[in-house]
Amino acid sequence: MQPRDVKTVADAKYIVEERDLQHVKVGAYDMDGVLRGKYMSREKFFSALDGGFGFCDVVLGWDSKDQLYDNVRYTGWHTGYPDAPARIVPESCRDLFYEENGLLFLAEFADKAEPICPRGTLRRVIQRAQDMGFEPFCAFEYEFVVFKETRASVREKNYRNLTPLAPGFFGYSVLRNSVDIEIYHAIMNISKAMDFPLEGLHEETGAGVLEAAICVDHAAAAADKAALFKTFIKVACQRNNLMATFMAKWSPQWPGQGGHIHTSLKNNNGKSAFYDPQGQFGMSETMRHYVGGQLRYLPELLAMVAPTVNSYTRLIPGFWAPTTTTWGVENRTCALRVIPGSEKSQRVEYRVAAADANPYVILAAALASGLQGIAERIEPDAPIQGSAYALQLPPEKRLATNLWDAAQGLKASAMARDWFGDEFVEHFAASREWEEREFRRAITDWELDRYFEII
Repeated sequence: MQPRDVKTVADAKYIVEERDLQHVKVGAYDMDGVLRGKYMSREKFFSALDGGFGFCDVVLGWDSKDQLYDNVRYTGWHTGYPDAPARIVPESCRDLFYEENGLLFLAEFADKAEPICPRGTLRRVIQRAQDMGFEPFCAFEYEFVVFKETRASVREKNYRNLTPLAPGFFGYSVLRNSVDIEIYHAIMNISKAMDFPLEGLHEETGAGVLEAAICVDHAAAAADKAALFKTFIKVACQRNNLMATFMAKWSPQWPGQGGHIHTSLKNNNGKSAFYDPQGQFGMSETMRHYVGGQLRYLPELLAMVAPTVNSYTRLIPGFWAPTTTTWGVENRTCALRVIPGSEKSQRVEYRVAAADANPYVILAAALASGLQGIAERIEPDAPIQGSAYALQLPPEKRLATNLWDAAQGLKASAMARDWFGDEFVEHFAASREWEEREFRRAITDWELDRYFEII
């Protein structure tokens, strides 16, 4: 049996026995989209398949540096950090590329932890889309920076004066992807072997920047593929004595890293809900309302879309990232880029997305806002012609410029509470407030340079 043929608990047990594995790797994604997991013995894994297992709920109560939130209700010192119920997702089974015959399974949090589980939240949005008569399809594309560094050297250098894989600007370079063929092949090989295959991989403009487009799939599978891509591309790079970062922006001298999402909907008959050959730009009424909803609710959901302090350093004019709630046809200066095509290819690109977002959380936001637009029949304004950066737009069309303000917008959003639930909104917004408070404790190089001697 092949890993991607596994669909049931019985299948999962069969493949483990067929390979005579004594241990299986199991992991779940936390609030920041970091894969947290462990090896389980065969006996423990089989027991977990049948009845679930306990996973310390601290992984839902700490940040990306394992620092404990002090402002959430679900878990904390006040609860004693008990185990949270979790379940294994059999159909997530994959080969572990660097571990001979090894297998990886993803898990979801259950019971009282389920309302705040990122993967579970997306699953509920998808179910609601299906209840509305739609099947969402998605594809993620990521920009990331590769450095000639190791996990030891970046710390020795205090993350300064790092050496990118390649120097300068040279987008779509055949020279570069031929010279650095080893890491390109490593990325393509692991992506194919672990079933997040790439439609394209190329040199992006900027020192050491690569861009990968993951093949389209059903929304849940697409999010799994995006999350696994981010995790295992880092693995591939580090095993080749390189480092990859998906930070929204690692240096003020270079453009930021996007994590754009292409979405479309199909009707129950399998036909595109977005394509109408008689509509302007090939857009159906459903697609117009979907775009209208994404624009209307983007400011309220921005904390889910731009979830780190660093996210907001990317959202500035002139650096290939949007700063306002605008849309255009094949216009990369807008938050949403409508891509006209055919029954097969008509879609909208969610360009406001950065590479640092949790794939499950940001896809839930992108889909839910579009679907709410369909429910409300929200008509978008006219598409932007030319540069959206040059427009003088009213405050309600501008995006928050920091994580704290974005978190307040999320907490106040009735739409977010309706689609994601009060528990998720409160927990995720609190985690973003924590992140911003942690940043305010820091003394930056900029402050030292500006104030140390002179003030």
